[in-house]
Amino acid sequence: MITLANEASAEGRIITIILFTVMTAATLWVTVWARKYTRSAADFHSGGRSFTGLQNGLAIGSDYMSAASFLGIAGMIALFGYDGFLYSIGFLVAWLVALLLVAELLRNSGRFTMADVLSYRMRQRPVRTAASVSTLTVSIFYLLAQMVGAGALVALLLGISPGETYLGMSADTAKIVGIVTVGLLMISYVTFGGMKGTTYVQIIQAVVLMSGAALLCLLVLAMYDFNPGALMSDAAKASGVGDAFLEPGQRYGVEVAGDAWQTMVNKLDLISLGLALVLGTAGLPHVLIRFYTVPDSKAARKSVNWGIGLIGTFYLFTLILGFGAAAVVGRDAIIGQDAAGNAAAPQLAESVGLHFGGDFLGAVLLAVIAAAAFAAILSTVAGLTIASSSSLAHDFYNSVLRRGKATEKEEVRVARYAAVGVGVISVVLAIFAQSLNVAFLVGLAFAIAASANLPTILLSLFWKRFNTTGALAGIYGGLISAVGLVFFSPVVSGKVDANGESTSLLPTGVDFAWFPLENPALVSIPLGLLCAIVGTLLSKERDDAKFARLQVRALTGAGAEKAEQH
Repeated sequence: MITLANEASAEGRIITIILFTVMTAATLWVTVWARKYTRSAADFHSGGRSFTGLQNGLAIGSDYMSAASFLGIAGMIALFGYDGFLYSIGFLVAWLVALLLVAELLRNSGRFTMADVLSYRMRQRPVRTAASVSTLTVSIFYLLAQMVGAGALVALLLGISPGETYLGMSADTAKIVGIVTVGLLMISYVTFGGMKGTTYVQIIQAVVLMSGAALLCLLVLAMYDFNPGALMSDAAKASGVGDAFLEPGQRYGVEVAGDAWQTMVNKLDLISLGLALVLGTAGLPHVLIRFYTVPDSKAARKSVNWGIGLIGTFYLFTLILGFGAAAVVGRDAIIGQDAAGNAAAPQLAESVGLHFGGDFLGAVLLAVIAAAAFAAILSTVAGLTIASSSSLAHDFYNSVLRRGKATEKEEVRVARYAAVGVGVISVVLAIFAQSLNVAFLVGLAFAIAASANLPTILLSLFWKRFNTTGALAGIYGGLISAVGLVFFSPVVSGKVDANGESTSLLPTGVDFAWFPLENPALVSIPLGLLCAIVGTLLSKERDDAKFARLQVRALTGAGAEKAEQH
């Protein structure tokens, strides 16, 4: 096992700064260039529907391969072995739901946001308001994960471990600087470039991320003569738990001797997380709006296929990265840098570089992988921010406040202001969530999306009887139950580690957790669906003609480019 120095070399910092400067400058130039072609609301919200299936597939992959994927999952696998890979499997399988049930129909039925579909045959203002609230909530939870990952990454790059300082900054201060930096960049991408600029930035960053991850995986496998079995065996030995590292039960579904209740809770939490991961993707706002950036349903299908191929390959990489970090870096070094494991992949890069070429190659490889991770973070936060700002401007400001009478120029201006507001809120909240693993935070975002958005989308597309009351009950019921259960769960208060230190958001001594599961999906998804069904049946509203027209649109795409105001 290779022991890392506590401080990164000055040479390594210079290389890292150069790479970050080049990457940031390139993406900002793309953003400024795209601004010249962002003239209308359609340009800002959907890039003028001008992207090919391949381009949109790369952007989808970049949106999806976030800090949670590159940093969180690698860290989870490195610390918990088999159980960490659950995220990779769940995220990948989720695309089947998105492809089969949502992608093409949603693209054909809407214009800019998911609210275009939800409100088509219902009362516009209340449904669009609910959709905006849901979009903003899911996006902020997801943004928290990216920001936390950015903070951990910056602390590692500056070589700061807990208790140390660099340029007068402590580890905590360095993390906050990283969070603020990402916030400023994501605001710049969206406010200047809109969807067109964001998409091209995502395409560039998808290439950077996949190239960096592929390179690191090849080098890790080369250390073990391309024998994955030897790699996994070393990972198990270094884990401290032996072969149990390669079996379920290190993180989820843990059996607690003499405590049947806790054992049952642990197993239910595993089921709940699985449901959230598999069903959440098809309800994520920043994924859904990507289907509106292509010219037709054929391109939408192609983009999802390209996205699945890219994402599937990447999640195989996370398996090698996670077990590689466990074997090469070691559990103690991973936890010593970041207790949640969010820095495991960059630590692995530095260790592998040291193995093959000494300090210089270690610094170079760390800089390359850190740049790839930073690219993943920037890409995803830009996608989330434009989803939120588009919903607030198009759905809430124009359709609700202005009753559809706002000009395109007004709508775009409001979207840019909204991007600034979403960025500021996300930065502030992320500062308080730094102790949580980023993959875990994303699991919560998926649960909220699956509870509030997915049932309503599916019922809008497939149930003739569905109406406004049902849509409102489904969105708010799923949203309130998911967020409420998280608030009263061990995620927020009451959970401590073996040393008595709080692993919840709130400090030790604060405990109002009565809901035992850490992920609410097992309860909140059925509740969201039940609320939507009961709300529909309690209302007499019904319009079979509009449902028929929606089906025609969903199957043919006829009229999808035209705004619908009722």
